[in-house]
Amino acid sequence: MTGHSGLAGPADAGRPARRAVLATRNTGKIAELRRILADASVPVEIVGLEEFPEIGDVAETELSFAGNALLKAHAVAQASGLPAIADDSGLCVDALNGMPGIFSARWSGTHGDDKANLDLLLAQVSDVPQDRRGAHFACAAVLALPSGEERVAEGTMHGVIIDAPRGTGGFGYDPIFVPDGETRTTAEMSPAEKDAISHRGRAFRALASILADVLG
Repeated sequence: MTGHSGLAGPADAGRPARRAVLATRNTGKIAELRRILADASVPVEIVGLEEFPEIGDVAETELSFAGNALLKAHAVAQASGLPAIADDSGLCVDALNGMPGIFSARWSGTHGDDKANLDLLLAQVSDVPQDRRGAHFACAAVLALPSGEERVAEGTMHGVIIDAPRGTGGFGYDPIFVPDGETRTTAEMSPAEKDAISHRGRAFRALASILADVLG
């Protein structure tokens, strides 16, 4: 975990804020962060961008997960006037030289088309032997304040890519990813089981302690 020391709220903000915006309209991510904060007893109310329809999408022009997450968090913090949380994550496949990586959500050319992204990736590794299908999910989660202060937390989850989708839970590439030490895909796990080992769960749990310190 990396970050900047001396994090403080905006000038004249008074009592620490207990409300923060997660810079996404993905209801799965919002529910995941709410579960993690509840489990950690962090009394911060999380809202998504659906409460701020005037805030448009932020172009992800950086070449790292942390860079893209910081772009989104700072933009949303400035536009909303509230502490903002953002994450960027993706699947890094060994046989594809670490791709799709930061392009995971738009690997097929259409942002957020989970099925098309998954189908394309499976086609690309169809001739790769199972013992060479190592991969990992990576996540950078950040907190940005309207004052410009920021913190960054990161998490990873290693595993392998299988031949065909299994399971109906999760989202994205979950149906084709089996974590190390598991026989199930992350789409076959309960939300709590996935949270306990996932890249995003690990990054958000690291960020939870920062939220408790700064906002709680």
